[in-house]
Amino acid sequence: MQLTSGRTTYKDPLGKERTWEHAERSTRPKNSPVDGVGIVAILSKPSGPELLLQKQFRPPINKVVIEVPAGLVDEGETAKECAMRELKEETGYHGVAGEVSPIMFNDPGFCNTNLNMVHVNVDMSLPENQNLKPELEENEFIEVFSTPLKRLYAECKQLEKEGYAIDARVGTLAEGMEVARRWNL
Repeated sequence: MQLTSGRTTYKDPLGKERTWEHAERSTRPKNSPVDGVGIVAILSKPSGPELLLQKQFRPPINKVVIEVPAGLVDEGETAKECAMRELKEETGYHGVAGEVSPIMFNDPGFCNTNLNMVHVNVDMSLPENQNLKPELEENEFIEVFSTPLKRLYAECKQLEKEGYAIDARVGTLAEGMEVARRWNL
């Protein structure tokens, strides 16, 4: 990952000049509005929809993190194209990309990194989704699993109890579903 540090001077709402230290990702392709994608891959199963997740060790927090598949956009690639490539590379699954979210910022108080979430439907009855062959990079060590969508919130709580860290994208999706459930939305 290529990050640089920076300082931004700005005026607050009261007119006082302030300085903010931050990091900037320097890998965003020139003609892309985003650095990368997160993939909301739904596995269509007879028992009901399941969310595709992965476990990946992240050195900055020294923990295995529960994440959705994700990756950086290549030059000339759309968010949907990136999502389909990364899904196949990281998990072996083939799917159909649908909705693309508005641009989201991962941690705007610290860094300029941003992404689109791409919704992907994975038809589990297709032959290409039976004998999976991920194409991981030499520095990727990913364990893929899925959980029923209706259990995502409870699954996140259980995984945290087991010592895993929950990525904000997964946690936010689970929280949104739990809020919708509790408020009968």
